[in-house]
Amino acid sequence: MKMTKDIGRIVLDHGTGGLLSEDLISSIIIPRLGSVSTGELADSAVLDMHGKKIAVTTDSFSIDPIFFGNGNIGKVSVCGTINDLAVSGATPLYLTLAFIIEEDFPLADFEQILDSVREAAQEAQVHIVAGDTKVVGLGEADKIFVNTTGIGYFKHGRTHISPRNIRKNDNIIVTGLLGNHSIHILSIREGLGFESRVLSDCAPLNGMIAQVLEDHAPDIHFMRDLTRGGLGSVLSEVVALSGLGVEITMDKLPMQYEMKMAADMLGINPIYLANEGNISMFVSPKATNDILNKIRQHPYGKHASVVGHVTDDLIKRVIGLGDDGQITIIEPLYGRELPRLC
Repeated sequence: MKMTKDIGRIVLDHGTGGLLSEDLISSIIIPRLGSVSTGELADSAVLDMHGKKIAVTTDSFSIDPIFFGNGNIGKVSVCGTINDLAVSGATPLYLTLAFIIEEDFPLADFEQILDSVREAAQEAQVHIVAGDTKVVGLGEADKIFVNTTGIGYFKHGRTHISPRNIRKNDNIIVTGLLGNHSIHILSIREGLGFESRVLSDCAPLNGMIAQVLEDHAPDIHFMRDLTRGGLGSVLSEVVALSGLGVEITMDKLPMQYEMKMAADMLGINPIYLANEGNISMFVSPKATNDILNKIRQHPYGKHASVVGHVTDDLIKRVIGLGDDGQITIIEPLYGRELPRLC
């Protein structure tokens, strides 16, 4: 298996959130940054500001197509940033917003994107506090790229949620349907006809997460949004960081029938597909039912399901159990399932 230094150049697969993405960070970016880097470069950083903890995250978005059935790049930009803060345990407060816009981009489209930014920010109850706009020549970008930075704080002395908190026998909850965002975008891009039945799940999840943390913060050991690389990549990352194993029951994975049909047609494994309104939670066994019921009461969590549990450190793999007893090893994603989905 070739890694970054073997390849010698940046390839699209470096953007998948899988093995090559991790290798680019660990073998190239962090060593080159040296002492100016903390060595983590996680989705959200927790900073000590004169005795108070804040969370900071940044993200860039380059979606193709930029408009889709129930959203656009503006909505994804806000929701993706908000969700990165929320899964760290922080309450999102502020966003910065920067655009790189290609010359000749339609002003009406730009206004529609801004409308979506406003609506998503209003729903998440955050404010846009700074921004930047750059215009490049025709052919120097692909329509429009968006960069955001998010800032949040930790309410009531709540601490940062980290994979180091994961424990043996923790249950794994997935809060929504897997793969819908990816299949929706791909269906539009390729003209497959599924986009009216399989909608993107793009949504700001900070409200749902806050409701659960209010009553169960000590029982939620880790959370991660299921964006690039999907559930498979998150579980592989958890195994690598925690030194524990994971076992999931394949027929308990929440999936829409039409999404599975489309994925089967395309030969794509839904466990690696990106979502934009779906998170995984690693929670204490004693609180699992209460947490699950709380999530299901929220509109964005009505399809939530317990999909597996954490095993001991002797089996440092992600194992999928089929309904026929078949065992599948869920490997880390090396290449890309689909490009430019978020």
